[in-house]
Amino acid sequence: MQNTRTLTDRIFLVLKGLGMGAANKVPGVSGGVVAFVSGFYEEFIYSLQKFNGKAFKLLFNGRFKSFYRYINGRFISLLFLGMIISYFSISKLLDYLIIHYQLYVWSVFFGMIIGSIYYISKDFKGWCTKAYVSLAIGIIIGLSISFLDPARENDHLLFVFFCGMISVSGMTLPGLSGSFILILLGNYVLLLVDSVNALYDTLIDVFTGDFTFIDNAERIRMLKVLAVFTLGSVAGLVTFSHILSYVLKRYRDITLSLLMGFIIGSLGVVWPWKKTNYKTEIDGAYILDSNGEKVIENYQRFLPEINSETFLAIGFTIVGILIVLALEWYGQKTRRIKS
Repeated sequence: MQNTRTLTDRIFLVLKGLGMGAANKVPGVSGGVVAFVSGFYEEFIYSLQKFNGKAFKLLFNGRFKSFYRYINGRFISLLFLGMIISYFSISKLLDYLIIHYQLYVWSVFFGMIIGSIYYISKDFKGWCTKAYVSLAIGIIIGLSISFLDPARENDHLLFVFFCGMISVSGMTLPGLSGSFILILLGNYVLLLVDSVNALYDTLIDVFTGDFTFIDNAERIRMLKVLAVFTLGSVAGLVTFSHILSYVLKRYRDITLSLLMGFIIGSLGVVWPWKKTNYKTEIDGAYILDSNGEKVIENYQRFLPEINSETFLAIGFTIVGILIVLALEWYGQKTRRIKS
């Protein structure tokens, strides 16, 4: 029975990784929210915090089993396996759904954010003046980010490394969307679409024995960009996790109220009823980036009209809330079994 339960936990951990990966890919949605609601956020942060001097000493001394146990390797590896699978499966499906059913996809995520706010606030007992101030600061930061204008694409490797460090905030800070930050930095298409597709195409070529991509300068450039972005992401994960581990231990209530504020503020990013405005030149022609994509200028949010489409969107919002409640139910059930 214990083995079956362990296997089930492993499968669900991979599925949680799938959820985090998919959420991180969608602008305005934070993978950290999935971790928070699923009940493994603090374990995730503390596991990442284990990537320190002691861990690398164990690794360099060849004590691989001790290293694996020290960093909570089973948890981390299964979670990241789910995220990797997500980038080549669920995230591609989400790309299609956002293009063809944008209103309903945003409605689901809007509902998930609402459900997350309920989940985090209902058991929070640390309300005090400092917590309320921290909550207000989080809301202001979250809303301010949602109304910033995107920058132009920049493939300089130092900037790409910086993008990697900043984008992982969506995994470590619930409510701050790493993918939306990449849009603001101008590199969403470059780093989460073009470079990932280049890696996917390269893997297919390698498996089929076709190595002509070595002479493809554009493919090599994309792979180099992805490699630097990945290094930046790893550096950001380790850095942010150490900072968050420190503040969670010493200022837990203030930190959680700040994160709650981030999540509330992110509602402005995922508001379903919005129009994407693209940058145009004086003659009205669209400004394109280096990949031929229209450059986003801002999002124009509006109140919905009362019609069948709006009612359907509200229905999908309720679905999003129910998804979070289901995750909460599963998290509570898992904790009861383990205790």
